[in-house]
Amino acid sequence: MPDGEKRKRDQPVPQEAEVQQDPEGRDAARRRRRAQFLRELHEAKALRDRVQPRRARAARMRQAMRMRTFRW
Repeated sequence: MPDGEKRKRDQPVPQEAEVQQDPEGRDAARRRRRAQFLRELHEAKALRDRVQPRRARAARMRQAMRMRTFRW
């Protein structure tokens, strides 16, 4: 990740007083934070899979086995 993106991402997001009071604003802010968290989580998992391909393959095999043995 380029340094500019990291610095931009690490800076705190300014919170306005009206966003604190408005439930829709709070929900929107929460959804934005959650979306960013999920993007970073996906990126971290992809990096881990690239760095440790054997472990990633074993995890895929375990997941496939769980899915085959799952009962409704």
